Amino acid sequence: MTPGYFGDLVKKETGKTAQELISLRIIEFAKQQLTATDDDISIVAYDLGFQYPQHFSRMFKRVTGISPTQFRKQISIVYN
Repeated sequence: MTPGYFGDLVKKETGKTAQELISLRIIEFAKQQLTATDDDISIVAYDLGFQYPQHFSRMFKRVTGISPTQFRKQISIVYN
């Protein structure tokens, strides 16, 4: 199966590109890490495979609309 064919199948079945689905999965894992640990955001980024924490923060904000720091603050308000 070629990458192009795979991408077409994913788009047809989900309405999202393969890259969008990967990004969503990464963000879901990041949310779990940000909620469950007190690790620095850069550590979470490195654990997710990002070479530069800034790239992780940019992706997180692009997908969720808020920064990882803002997400963590919202979670702490909800649970405290």
